[in-house]
Amino acid sequence: MSRETDDPSDEGTYCEPPGRIEPAGTAEGPPYAECVLCREPTEYPESTKGATLCPVCAWQEAGRTACSG
Repeated sequence: MSRETDDPSDEGTYCEPPGRIEPAGTAEGPPYAECVLCREPTEYPESTKGATLCPVCAWQEAGRTACSG
């Protein structure tokens, strides 16, 4: 079953792709939340709920919890 994409009656049935979207939760500037393991600044704002990790600790934690094998 083939569908013609040049059909003018199809205009407006598809959404336009969004432009560049910033990752949710990252802060544009200080103040940054502290890492719960090493107390270094993270890339998240202070208002972020939950346990925030800096990029180094997040990478180390991912290595510890990765499946081996």
